Amino acid sequence: MATRLSGLTTTESPFIEEAQASGQLYIQQPFELYSEENHLAWARLFERMQPRWELYANAWFLKGIESLCLDPNQVPRLEDVNRFLDPLTGFRAKAVSGYVPAFLFFDCLRNREFPTTITIRRSDRLDYLPEPDIFHDIAGHVPMHTDRAFADALVRFGDCAHTAAEIVNSISDETERIQRLTSIIQAMARFFWFTIEFGLMNSPKGLKVYGSGLLSSYGEIEHSIVSPKVQRYPLQLEWVINQSFEIDHFQPVLFWVESFDHLFDLVDRLEAWMRAGKLDNVAPGEPKLEEADLLSFLRISA
Repeated sequence: MATRLSGLTTTESPFIEEAQASGQLYIQQPFELYSEENHLAWARLFERMQPRWELYANAWFLKGIESLCLDPNQVPRLEDVNRFLDPLTGFRAKAVSGYVPAFLFFDCLRNREFPTTITIRRSDRLDYLPEPDIFHDIAGHVPMHTDRAFADALVRFGDCAHTAAEIVNSISDETERIQRLTSIIQAMARFFWFTIEFGLMNSPKGLKVYGSGLLSSYGEIEHSIVSPKVQRYPLQLEWVINQSFEIDHFQPVLFWVESFDHLFDLVDRLEAWMRAGKLDNVAPGEPKLEEADLLSFLRISA
């Protein structure tokens, strides 16, 4: 069978193509489909990241990597990841076939589920991949989910998506509804990008990395901390929600928080600003939103 011979390589997997064609977003991880090449890619990624994690990652991430007992030599089974993760914070990795529309993604977080890509990049293309893969999701994101304070901030962020849906679905004028929803989602996406994906944290030893986009990038994790080309600022909510970003190069502007309790408080303030209308007209620009993102927040009927 062709699916079994092709492995689970990102953008090259018949299994994923078939799941998407049949409308399956939430799937089971078919571990037997991983090829030798897939496991080699994981091993190479893991091996070269370990020294950089020791230098630049925050202490909670390092503790999380140890707690998850990830095998450095093969792609992890999600059931094994969840066996170690669930007792710590109630979070679980949830396999998906591809892109998850914004509201569904945030709703998963609210339910302590993390949508997890199961494919992995090719072993000869380790440095940059515009699509997420299992290394980014499991080695980048999930170790942070072992920390209670960080996990609670993610759940709180999921609550904000429900607040956004409540607000926009109370608006009768369709043009206004779409305009405000677009602005709110952009603000949430920017906040998520500059915290959960590309966040830095203050520490007694200087700035450390907690954002998964940095934790899964061999080149950018070091660049984020040591490069004089990066502007690093304490996180100001009004800056972040109006700051565009692009995904195809190293980030020139990054923000740091003091702690995960500080991050939780910032999410609280984000929701308060949402209710007060302060997210209704953020600066235009990236990220551009998919129609599916907008529709995921809108009720079909009252």
